[in-house]
Amino acid sequence: MTTVDTNHTPTAEDAHRAFGALRAEIGKAVVGNDQAIMFLVLALLCRGHVLLEGVPGVAKTLLVRALAMALDLEHARVQFTPDLMPGDVTGSQIYDPHSGEFTFRRGPVFTNLLLADEINRTPPKTQSALLESMEERQVSVDGKPRPLPEPFVVVATQNPIEQEGTYPLPEAQLDRFLFKVDIRLPGRDDEFRVLQRHAAGFDPRDLTAAGLRPVAGPAHIAAARTAVAEVTIAPEVLAYIVDLCRATRSSPAVQHGASTRGATALMAAARALAWLGGRGFVSPDDVKHVAVAVLRHRLQLRPEAELDGATAEGVMSSLLLSVPVPV
Repeated sequence: MTTVDTNHTPTAEDAHRAFGALRAEIGKAVVGNDQAIMFLVLALLCRGHVLLEGVPGVAKTLLVRALAMALDLEHARVQFTPDLMPGDVTGSQIYDPHSGEFTFRRGPVFTNLLLADEINRTPPKTQSALLESMEERQVSVDGKPRPLPEPFVVVATQNPIEQEGTYPLPEAQLDRFLFKVDIRLPGRDDEFRVLQRHAAGFDPRDLTAAGLRPVAGPAHIAAARTAVAEVTIAPEVLAYIVDLCRATRSSPAVQHGASTRGATALMAAARALAWLGGRGFVSPDDVKHVAVAVLRHRLQLRPEAELDGATAEGVMSSLLLSVPVPV
């Protein structure tokens, strides 16, 4: 069994081996969802955030908890509700009657992996409390910035079916998410394996009993990030990324396409995927593999196109077929 070695600074090779063992370790608790696991890992490597969309009961919380345990990271969960206040997330100043002074009580955002559950159920004022945390990796209270732990990743969830009493995320916040990932109901074989595990006594609230152990830690993430930054990307592939993003802006179905931030996010995600694949360069296939998850939530469709049944995923699929791929 692989465990985290804290006696030496891991090399890029150590980090790659550790991340290679990650999927199998998470698989001790989570059945299927390989794509979601991959995107969560890529977000960690890119210092990005993830928006998970799926109906209740598809193991979104379990996935984040298993990832945190396998990477030896702290995690916290916040259930977003209509009465949640910004200070409930970021923290607030508390008056101490004994000392006569105000002290800062840290909110749940001070963690490595923050699960913002049903983020679209809280009003925009509280949603926006996460914006500074996601972009600047800090929280400002009474004008004083307070840095967040490193690494720091927000994993937010929303239910795609139930929309009553929800507040759609503003475009500025959607753009801060590196990926938007669908968590679908499992196939028959995977659902059968889930029931088998529960019948054998698996308790999702006790991951230690399930055999989960840390296979990597923050030092491995730091080493991996350094290695990802050294992955080369040819001018032709950079041009392909630019052409894809520009094509979203000229598509007749799209009112507002991907911004330059979306292009840089696509480049970063493709680099991280290439590193996970053991390559020191980015291929067009790396770009295509992550393009839908990176760009789909950055596209605002025209109302008439939506009435005709167009979706952001469909637009991206068409563009990936029409934009010339470098050879």
